Amino acid sequence: MTASALFAGTAVEQLFGAPTGGPGKQPNILFFFADDHTCQAISAYRSTWFGKTRALARPINETPNIDRLAREGALFENSFCTNSICAPSRAVVLTGKFSHINGVRRNGPTFDGAQQTYPKLLQAAGYQTAMIGKWHLRSDPTGFDYWHVLPGQGAYYNPDFRTSEGKKRYEGYTTDVIADLSLDWLKSKRDPNRPFLLHSWHKAPHRNWQPGPKHLKTFDGVTMPEPPTLFDDYANRASPAASQAMEIDRHMSMGSDLKVTDPLASGKAGGRGGFSRLTEQQRKTWDDAYVPKNEAFREANPEGAELVRWKYQRYVKDYLRCIASVDDAVGRILAYLDEAGLADNTIVIYGSDQGFYLGEHGWFDKRWMYEESLRMPLLMRWPGNIKPGTRIPQLVQNIDYAPTLLEVAGADLPDDLQGESLVPLLKGQATPNWRKSIYYHYFEFPGGHSVRRHCGVRTERYKLMEFYLEKEWELFDLEKDPLEMKSVYDDAAYGAVRAELTAELERLKKQYGDNEFSPSPARKPRKKLIKTHPQFPVLYGVSAIKGEAGTWKVSTGLDGGYALQPVEKPYTRKVVLKGKLKTVLSGGVRNGMFAIARGEKSGDILRCGVYIGAGQYVVLANGNNTVAAKKVGFDKAKAFDVTVTADLVAKRLTLTVDGTTLEAPLKGWNAITHTGLAVNQSETQFMDVTVTGE
Repeated sequence: MTASALFAGTAVEQLFGAPTGGPGKQPNILFFFADDHTCQAISAYRSTWFGKTRALARPINETPNIDRLAREGALFENSFCTNSICAPSRAVVLTGKFSHINGVRRNGPTFDGAQQTYPKLLQAAGYQTAMIGKWHLRSDPTGFDYWHVLPGQGAYYNPDFRTSEGKKRYEGYTTDVIADLSLDWLKSKRDPNRPFLLHSWHKAPHRNWQPGPKHLKTFDGVTMPEPPTLFDDYANRASPAASQAMEIDRHMSMGSDLKVTDPLASGKAGGRGGFSRLTEQQRKTWDDAYVPKNEAFREANPEGAELVRWKYQRYVKDYLRCIASVDDAVGRILAYLDEAGLADNTIVIYGSDQGFYLGEHGWFDKRWMYEESLRMPLLMRWPGNIKPGTRIPQLVQNIDYAPTLLEVAGADLPDDLQGESLVPLLKGQATPNWRKSIYYHYFEFPGGHSVRRHCGVRTERYKLMEFYLEKEWELFDLEKDPLEMKSVYDDAAYGAVRAELTAELERLKKQYGDNEFSPSPARKPRKKLIKTHPQFPVLYGVSAIKGEAGTWKVSTGLDGGYALQPVEKPYTRKVVLKGKLKTVLSGGVRNGMFAIARGEKSGDILRCGVYIGAGQYVVLANGNNTVAAKKVGFDKAKAFDVTVTADLVAKRLTLTVDGTTLEAPLKGWNAITHTGLAVNQSETQFMDVTVTGE
């Protein structure tokens, strides 16, 4: 096969209209950004679904306001991310540079706000800038004249916001609050004589998919179509596909994820669920929606494949309910642009940090280079410059957003940007030299979902994936196998394709300056991190600073962060872990847990301790799946005495906190090889920790 055949180009389907803005007139920029909003859940994408990958589409929901942008502007049919996970994707969008260049390779690290970003360059070009909603980069936003951002993932109800003036809390559903704050800024806080950049960036529909009051019963009585790969057995692919921890069947929490709690749907307070934030009226509305459905579930008592199907239906409906609120929010702000006479000189963008699995391959979450999470929705409206109904088939990535918005604003484009401006595509200009392949690199392993590190190249027809630590490869013919069920890497008939794609992958690595393919990518030195202490050689996503008299302060911005140390010899009969823990935070997510483990992966760990902010003792497995929990009243500022007893003979775990006990089974546990500390999006002090065992 020749290079021209393998990297065949495509052409824009529509031409552009005549510009309406006069020379030198800078357009306003309104950028909607959701979290984990996949293309499968945007109805505009289903109407022209990716050509050869039409098999991925399922008619499951309608998004009329987001669709309006496609109808009145352009829809990118082949928009892809560079690293399918929240914080890294946002850093790529802001900088126009790959993760290994901007420094955010995985969730958790603090974004270096001193570096060049397109909002800063727009400020220099005369723009007034605002950032409202989910930031998820730990550092304070820079390049924005006004900012109200959620701390970490933020809460779905009655959210706190970080601002330049300190923390503020607003009552309401977070999607609605972000829309309210965005409208307030447009109406009363901006300078009408200056062009503006407004980021209206939503938390939804991120896990745990809590719908707003308006849509709690949306889709009741509707059976969502199942993806054909819901019961994927991961055969005919490399081993990493089967070793992940993101299956609807095995890895979803019945409590916080699926909202099946006893006795009330809102009864699971705190943790990822965060139901403790609900007001009395919100709780009543929530329980009115979920309690009858949960009672019907218990009465039916599904098992096996039917239980998986039930989980899929509950999950997907909650996910789509969250999106319904996002679509409402988009509609409200578009309506204001019309009313205020701003629509004609405002470019509007809708996107998401990555795609998401809605049961495809039996999964939820993202991370992989497989199509559903690799693809990003991208829609743009620019009156007078984009002909309504334009469909753009060229391969684009989130590195392209920064140069595009800078060119739109008439600003200079720095030479070090790694993306390309999309303006020629938007205007229907000839682009014979447009890229014929895209590059991908995912770093976060070990991680909460156990997705192995991998990189790859995708062309119009083919995809090559390299799991470089496992030394395994996958090759897919997307024309013949759009669902990516069988790798043809070892098929002799694809030998020429394999060789050409391997060479192209190496070329892209060099083009983008990526040489980070070891187990531990190079990072900037940090002082007093737990990795400098031999007691905790197994580390995921946490910073731990050693204090006086054997104390440790452990913090992370991730769900499921942990630090483990191996025991001298595996314990096979009994382990007792004792210590004290105390939050160092005054509000927000507060928790601390002691960990026992039979290996080094997240799925090998039991976390036992206190959800302090929620007033709950918990035992968690497989990341944050609740094994046992008990609601308890206590002083949240106190130090908690905690004892974890694991009886491997009786197959029983006992958590004792200040004299109150909670038990959980230890089925399948034959040895304990590690003990340690764990926190979820929090900062906690651990004291007087001892471990004994036999």
